[in-house]
Amino acid sequence: MRAFFTSLLANRKASIGAGIVAFFLALAVFGPLVAPAGPNQRVGRPHEAPSATHLMGTTRMGRDVLAQTIHGTRTSLLVGLSAGLMITAIGTVVGVTAGYLGGRVDEALNLITNVVLVIPNLPLMLVLAAFIGAASPATIALIIAGTAWGWGARVTRAQTQSLRNRDYIHAAELLGEPTWRILACELLPNLVSIIGFNFIGSVLYAVVTEATLEFLGLGDALKVSWGTMLYNAQTTSALQVGAWWEVACPCLALVLFGSGLSLINFAMDEVANPRLRTLRLKLRAMA
Repeated sequence: MRAFFTSLLANRKASIGAGIVAFFLALAVFGPLVAPAGPNQRVGRPHEAPSATHLMGTTRMGRDVLAQTIHGTRTSLLVGLSAGLMITAIGTVVGVTAGYLGGRVDEALNLITNVVLVIPNLPLMLVLAAFIGAASPATIALIIAGTAWGWGARVTRAQTQSLRNRDYIHAAELLGEPTWRILACELLPNLVSIIGFNFIGSVLYAVVTEATLEFLGLGDALKVSWGTMLYNAQTTSALQVGAWWEVACPCLALVLFGSGLSLINFAMDEVANPRLRTLRLKLRAMA
């Protein structure tokens, strides 16, 4: 595990991606303290173009777009991280338990996982969010987590089954170690890369899905996030009147944050996959 993290820290993609993600995390924590105005404070005329006074322009209601983007970062990242943690936790517990115990436990958990995978996620989330009404960010995170853990469980189960018959697992069983200790101390450390892929992909999926649901008007319009900014821009016909900055700012934030997570994911794949690592070394030698 130590060698994995050491190689990851030395990877250029991981460094760039971690820098981007760290910037947004710092923006979510400290940004509202230094934002030029409150997210719902009217500070100028409707649809003012970007200027020295308002770097990213204003909305139809005269609110500062930059301030809204900064304040919205906290909501969007909170939904993404909380949903990502729940998806990863559920998928890891279900996958490891099914893969290690096998038998009827595996059959039951695999049946539940297949049901979750078969049901289309986005239509189901749309129905649930529409049924609930103006869903809060916490509710959206729960909806995403409850409908998106199947893929992580399936991949974790497959990897656990491949590790199930390793010598060190049999040795731990012969020594009489309890099941929970074998799962926590023998299996989980060897599943770090899979769990990491699952978490990063789940956070990215949750942030984009939350923005999609709120863009469709299924979120709480009073909670400022990147998705509600896009919803407000769409309802006020920002692009039709030429106020492109009202759409560009939250879209740019989504693209940059997603790019940072993707770079980390690519780096983890290179470190964990020997074939990709060998190919990267060959390309570097040929350059």
